[in-house]
Amino acid sequence: MKIFFRNIHLYLSLVSGLIIAIVCLTGGVLVFEKELEQAWHPERYYVAAPAAAQPLPLAQLTAAVKTYKADAKIAGVKVYADPTRTVEFNLAGAPGGPSGEHKGEGGQRKAEGGEARSEAGRGQGAEGSRGQGGKAGAEGKGGKGGGEGGRGPVVFVNPYTATVTGELNYRETFFFTMMALHRGMVGGPIGKLVVGVSTVMFLFIIGTGIVLWWPASCKAVKQRLTVKWSGGWKRLNHDLHIVLGFYSALFLFVFAFTGLAWSFEWFNKGIYAVTNSPMQRPEPPVSVVPGAEATAPVTTSPPTATLPQPTAPSAPTTPAAITADAALARARELAPAAVSYALQLPKDPTGSVKVTTLRPHAVYDNATDEAYLDQYSGQVLSQQTYEQRSLGQRVRGMFKPVHTGSIFGWPSKIISLVVCVLGFTFPITGTILWLNRLRKANKKQRKLATA
Repeated sequence: MKIFFRNIHLYLSLVSGLIIAIVCLTGGVLVFEKELEQAWHPERYYVAAPAAAQPLPLAQLTAAVKTYKADAKIAGVKVYADPTRTVEFNLAGAPGGPSGEHKGEGGQRKAEGGEARSEAGRGQGAEGSRGQGGKAGAEGKGGKGGGEGGRGPVVFVNPYTATVTGELNYRETFFFTMMALHRGMVGGPIGKLVVGVSTVMFLFIIGTGIVLWWPASCKAVKQRLTVKWSGGWKRLNHDLHIVLGFYSALFLFVFAFTGLAWSFEWFNKGIYAVTNSPMQRPEPPVSVVPGAEATAPVTTSPPTATLPQPTAPSAPTTPAAITADAALARARELAPAAVSYALQLPKDPTGSVKVTTLRPHAVYDNATDEAYLDQYSGQVLSQQTYEQRSLGQRVRGMFKPVHTGSIFGWPSKIISLVVCVLGFTFPITGTILWLNRLRKANKKQRKLATA
């Protein structure tokens, strides 16, 4: 029976080994993306807060962004409770982009939407300058593209001086290249499918690897659990593959399993089906336009000479919406202890202002609360805490922090990095094992032939 499992392990590894190595290597690079991005460009994210100084109004900061980028269309803004953090303005990007932004990792407003956008948007402003406000996009269904394509730039502004401290175009960064390789976006839909299928193969490789590792006797347990560093290079290569493979198997299985959510829509549908939760999120509430009246029914009457001539209707005027400062003040009333406030601005006269807040000591960065405000009156149209989300949304929302290793902070991230590095080495050590066995078998056959 072990021969059967060995063959499955071998041939699946030969087919998918290169892809698995690339995915593990790039995944390891992305583990500390947020921290590295902030370390490389601290001026974007942090400022020296003057003593007793109050942040400037958002209107003044918005004017600074408009001056910096005259054609900028602001889609959202994120403000932190930390006085040393800059204010992040999300600019509207090209619709869709090469990979299709808001369809990338999840259909528009489908499934869990963009909880990952709230979670950190991978490196932008630490917690999600790419739109903590948006449930549309990142973590939803594993649909088209890679999800990073049409995202607009993020402009960082000093809240005390209204000085633009930097701009981040994610598609131009090193980490976007790593993300594109990690998810197979460089190959388009086919590349993404290849990564997804290779990930499924990897799950079987891990399972058969455990079967092959299982010791035949109690005496062999110690050998399977320790690396013999003093042995020859062949023995060392064997132990690095077998022993370290056992210790990392569970973590690799979890990372690979959760990674399927970015490759296959059916996987996300399965999450909602298993949790008996609706996959389609309700549409956001609409704002009541002041002065809007229902059109009166048209009635007909016989013509008379005494009817007055109709006058031309006056040109419609656009009612004034609440300011971003008013929306932020309302958000602070709703969540006074939040560590961040993300405002997603409406796109049309009937749209609402979406407010996403993150509590202190949240379970993970995308465990956010949200509310919708009427863009004219500022009244709360709807509210939903993290606990009020459906079970499917909460389960799906945990996939990214589990997949990236960020769920328990630095300890789990370090484990994730180490495991990713090991995952990168296993196709190499496994190939060496296979070649050594081939040489040994060929040598044995030659001896038999000459005997």
